[in-house]
Amino acid sequence: MSIEVTGFFGFILLICVVYGIVKTVQSRASTGTKVIWIVLLLLLPLLGFILWLLFGPKG
Repeated sequence: MSIEVTGFFGFILLICVVYGIVKTVQSRASTGTKVIWIVLLLLLPLLGFILWLLFGPKG
């Protein structure tokens, strides 16, 4: 079973993931935490972004 994200929704998801990565790199979190969040965002874009919004590094 695979989920295919294309078109407008895929473009919006790409923008969200890039935003999450940029905000994670700019955060004050430790390097290890940043790496884990970035890998999660890249491997599981939709779920990773949702988790990042809920539990990701702040500030």
